[in-house]
Amino acid sequence: MLPDIEFHHLRAFLVVARLGNFTRAAGELGLSQSALSRTIQKLELQIGQPVFDRKPREVILTDVGKLLLERAKSILALVEDTFAEITESDTFGKIRIGAIPTIAPYFLPGILQSYAKKYANVTVSVQEDTSANLLRKCNHGDIDVAILALPFEVQYLKAEPLFEEELLLLLPKGHPLEKQKEIHIAEVKSTPMVMLGTGHCLSDQIRSFCSRQSLQPVSIERTSQIATIQELVSLNHGVSIVPKMASDLDTSKNRIYRSFSAPTPTRTIALVSNPYRYQSRWVKAFRKHVRSEYC
Repeated sequence: MLPDIEFHHLRAFLVVARLGNFTRAAGELGLSQSALSRTIQKLELQIGQPVFDRKPREVILTDVGKLLLERAKSILALVEDTFAEITESDTFGKIRIGAIPTIAPYFLPGILQSYAKKYANVTVSVQEDTSANLLRKCNHGDIDVAILALPFEVQYLKAEPLFEEELLLLLPKGHPLEKQKEIHIAEVKSTPMVMLGTGHCLSDQIRSFCSRQSLQPVSIERTSQIATIQELVSLNHGVSIVPKMASDLDTSKNRIYRSFSAPTPTRTIALVSNPYRYQSRWVKAFRKHVRSEYC
């Protein structure tokens, strides 16, 4: 006889497995820790074996728990996709888009405006987050598509490269290198650099570019927004490396942008989706629209 396992038991199990801690999982689920513990205990009783090895400060999946983890993801994804397909409206739709902070404010406004002209009956929600979090959300079905920079290392996700974007050197007005059309990275090797904080893929790409040139950037300040970087550079806090799309919208006369001499640093912007999850015709239309604009 099959055990009578409820979906909310599996959802609770997945959250505990992801966070590795009952207290944090209870907070995310909006439950008391005792209520969450009873839910997991009931699940273990139905299965007949423990799914977690409980340690003083963490919980670790048992072999049975590891097996259940993959099955639970598939089961819940199938149920969610089935209901999404059944309830999809022919008149109104919605899509959930994620984008990293170094792309969202520059890339999305134009795309969403042109998409809305074609599909005015579609509600669009946007989430701005780091690449790691967006990939996790896309993998779990919390968002329909993500727009970020390659590469990434997550299985089962599909990346559609859109275009290659140059990374530019950002200088304050009046900098000694201002009159040069192209600048070699070695010319700013001892100059303080303002960068995004850890967790942003752009910072990793900049460090990788500098490393290939046998240089280590001298980072003095870190922030979470390119707009803040631009202002700090204007105030002579240092120089920076930013995407070209940020320079295209910058109207300030207090800073200038210059290309690097070869090898020129670039990043690849891509549209990421989960081919194993149900995608509504509105999502498919959005993907097609973005490809038509940039591919």
